[in-house]
Amino acid sequence: MGHLKMDTLDSYLIGSLILLMLYVLVSVCLLKNPLILHKKKHQAFHSRRIAHRGGAGEKIENTMEAFTHAVSLGAEMLELDCHLTKDGHVVVSHDANLKRQTGYDIEVSSLNVQDLPLYREKLEVTFYAGRYSTGEDRKLALLEDVFRKFPNMPVNVEVKEEKSLLIKNISYLAIKYKREDITVWASESSSIIAKCRKENPRMPYMFSYRRGFLLLLLFYTGLLPFVPLGESLLQCYLFSVFNRTYIPESSFLRNRIVIFLLEKLTMKKALISHLVKRGFQVQLFVCNEESDVKKALALGATGVMSDYPSLLSKVIPLERTE
Repeated sequence: MGHLKMDTLDSYLIGSLILLMLYVLVSVCLLKNPLILHKKKHQAFHSRRIAHRGGAGEKIENTMEAFTHAVSLGAEMLELDCHLTKDGHVVVSHDANLKRQTGYDIEVSSLNVQDLPLYREKLEVTFYAGRYSTGEDRKLALLEDVFRKFPNMPVNVEVKEEKSLLIKNISYLAIKYKREDITVWASESSSIIAKCRKENPRMPYMFSYRRGFLLLLLFYTGLLPFVPLGESLLQCYLFSVFNRTYIPESSFLRNRIVIFLLEKLTMKKALISHLVKRGFQVQLFVCNEESDVKKALALGATGVMSDYPSLLSKVIPLERTE
């Protein structure tokens, strides 16, 4: 009787081991050949050179001068952040409070558009500590002005606040200027992304932090090749810039071991390759040194985001069009 139970247990173990091996083999096969299960995503743009805050290292961030400068140097996407003024205008500004940018401790939402202060004459580059930018243009830009001046330029619009009117007005502008397919919903927050998608499902959208974590979980469990994904872009930190060019506020992220582990967990060529084969754009940021740009490209990134558009034009050659 005891031998019979042992034989049955052995059979279960062997059967389970065989099933596990089959699962691993199928998962690896589909990871490398995702189009067996998934239809490749086709997007209206392919952006390799992305100007972070319009190229904050060379001109004052998020100004029309910065955007114009970046485009003149071959930027293929503009990354920017938006807030809403008291009178309902969508302002391009990274911060909700203008103290860092202008010296005035005041919220964008408390001001009418005509009362917005000017940027400081000299502004530190967030992702390159100790470096500063300046320029002739110190005015906070309106999103509508960006859309009007660059009608064919893909724009990554990061929504910083979960405000329905802000989201509605961004969508309205994308529709007004007939650029829904080249205007990307972006946010770290899953709840904000959900509201953006509900407001305008025609616009492509990026992975939020929570969805990015889920993506990693699916990758490490082998489930990723089997799961459909609605996003179009993955934007991720190149963690090697932390504590070197970018000094984070969080003491947790200043720990070298933490950054080492984060980079080892996230910067996986197999993951990036799988996503690219499925038609996703993978953009790594914020790469402000030539070695960082080359590292991002070596990992398989389809695009690199930088505060220095001149660096991107130097390292990433223009694609030839037939």
